[in-house]
Amino acid sequence: MITYPIPQKREFKLTQHGLTRNDEYYWMRERKDPEVIKYLQAENEYLEKELKHIKPLQEKLFQEMKARLQEVDSSVPEKYRDYFYYTRTEANKQYPIYCRKKSSLDAPEEVLLDQNVLAEGSEFCSVSAFSISPDQTKLAYSVDLAGAEVYTIYIKDLTSGGLSPEKIERTYGSVYFHTGIEWANDNKTLYYLTLDEFHRADKLLRHRLNTDPKQDTLLFHEKDDTFSLSIYRPRSKKFIMTYHYNTISQEVRFISTGEPDSELKVLQPRRNNLEYYATHHSDSFFVITNDNARNYKLVKTPVSAPGIENWQDVIPHREDVLIEHIDAFEDHIVLHERKNGLKQLRVSNADGTGNAHYVKFPDPTYEAAAEPNLEFKTSIFRIKYSSLVTPNSIVDIHMDTGKWELLKEDHIPNGFDKTHYITEYIHAKAADGKLVPISIAYKKGLKKNGQNPTLLSGYGAYGSSSEAHFNANLISILDRGFVFAIGHVRGGIELGRDWYDEGKLFHKKNSFTDFIACAEHLIQDCFSSPDKLAMIGSSAGGLLVGASMIIRPDLFKAVICKVPFLDVVTSMSDLSIPLTTLEYDQWGNPENKDDFEYMLSYSPYDNIQPVEYPHLLLTTGFNDPRVAYWEPAKFLARLRCIKKGDNLAILQTNFSAGHAGASGRYDSLNENALDFAFLVDRIGHK
Repeated sequence: MITYPIPQKREFKLTQHGLTRNDEYYWMRERKDPEVIKYLQAENEYLEKELKHIKPLQEKLFQEMKARLQEVDSSVPEKYRDYFYYTRTEANKQYPIYCRKKSSLDAPEEVLLDQNVLAEGSEFCSVSAFSISPDQTKLAYSVDLAGAEVYTIYIKDLTSGGLSPEKIERTYGSVYFHTGIEWANDNKTLYYLTLDEFHRADKLLRHRLNTDPKQDTLLFHEKDDTFSLSIYRPRSKKFIMTYHYNTISQEVRFISTGEPDSELKVLQPRRNNLEYYATHHSDSFFVITNDNARNYKLVKTPVSAPGIENWQDVIPHREDVLIEHIDAFEDHIVLHERKNGLKQLRVSNADGTGNAHYVKFPDPTYEAAAEPNLEFKTSIFRIKYSSLVTPNSIVDIHMDTGKWELLKEDHIPNGFDKTHYITEYIHAKAADGKLVPISIAYKKGLKKNGQNPTLLSGYGAYGSSSEAHFNANLISILDRGFVFAIGHVRGGIELGRDWYDEGKLFHKKNSFTDFIACAEHLIQDCFSSPDKLAMIGSSAGGLLVGASMIIRPDLFKAVICKVPFLDVVTSMSDLSIPLTTLEYDQWGNPENKDDFEYMLSYSPYDNIQPVEYPHLLLTTGFNDPRVAYWEPAKFLARLRCIKKGDNLAILQTNFSAGHAGASGRYDSLNENALDFAFLVDRIGHK
């Protein structure tokens, strides 16, 4: 008997390039339709029913994960001028508390912002911008309480503790990192970005403290709908810089922080296929660019005449090294590079060449990312380092000597000894002979007998590298005999710009065949077998695992698709969906027949076959502005109608979240516990 919800079918014909498709679940896009809510709620109820037997396991996993949290904890304080800034957490509270102390760590604590208070009465809370004025007497911050990544700006007087009367709504922010507001040096002028109707950051405005936001000055309107905007302030604090970007071209503009009424100046006008990013140092800009440099090079140009005609090479293009980012300090330059798929940090004198040396990392595969590093005049570069088996660590790199100073390694309260685990960096041979890196972790003593439950993860899009970072939650499955692996497939940029370009547009299928090659390698190397192999991916990674499942359903036993991009052609044909026009250079434009046909050939929603597919868990956020809830909902409904066999296919919708899932740390653990309970139930040791 069919026990799962059966949504109604409503004929809806889409005709493009002479081909008509009937999207019988197109109606699910209407979020105000009571039938949509009814269906999603019914799927949640069905999931609860089908997974009722694993509730004890899910609770056990949750308690294990919670026991690995240092519930009462503090970040390593970072000094900026005369204050030490840090965040801390308290037991049974979901969110961080932002604090500082003046002059000494023994001074009284000043609470700047308690996110737990902001979240009262809301099931979701994200703080994006967190920007202290230059004189450190004011805080501008932005909050989203729905998960839709639409933020409201508030300004707090840190002397009185009161809020300014104005608030600025519908502004740009990010659920992933602090961004969106920058201050001028006068401590009363700030800059921010607003969103258009398609959720694109398109306008830069200037606001004066204690004035009506309706009177704010528009400094720039990005009218090209294939570009978006962001803003940042270099560590020198001399300029506010705007970054105008799409996937193949960028442009930078700048305005002096000491002259808030001045106009934006362009560093180098945009050109098709010219990519660059700039930071300020002394009387120059350092620029990372692809100008005659596939893997980017470092150039220097005067602030007074910064155009491309004055760019002088500092670090020339290298075939085997990718330049990703730059950090500039008064006496040092740090280049973030990648070689053989692994992150490198190149430290030099302020000229970019003298006394150059590389930071040495202790693991074969790892993640190393810069901390805020608020001070410009310092010889210390602070990073966060981790690997699949090394907990998050805060490390000071002494740039003069290269000394590695460990300040803090996250404590795992219920016990964890990284020497009991192994991490490796191996390679699989792709269908065209390319070697695809795989980061892998497992517990010592594991036997290569082909019977180990294995979870393969991947992303492979936007030139975003999949980092081998520490996740304490993974210990729960490693200790249950799992192997965890990351396939660094094309579409990411781990092996250089060509690695990215070979995984997008008319080469997108390389991402899927690379991932399948990683799965086959884990089987051939006797780590696992098709009956013990699962895969997981989020967002564009959801497309990766969804397409891999469609292509090779026989290769996997279980699949977890989180906020997945599965309906490629229909979504990329809809200009009302956020990000569509920004991503034509990533996926293609369906208005072009060749693009349309290629995307249609791999779009998971359009290629479901009457075969048996692996067990499938789909998750989504109802307020997701990036990949709408209807993509997994439609995919599930169509899959059930077409597929064979009795393997489970279920969907969970979080009605109070967006693309990043639950915002609270305990709520997030519970989501992760569900994923892992599903895996253990379907492929793990009983």
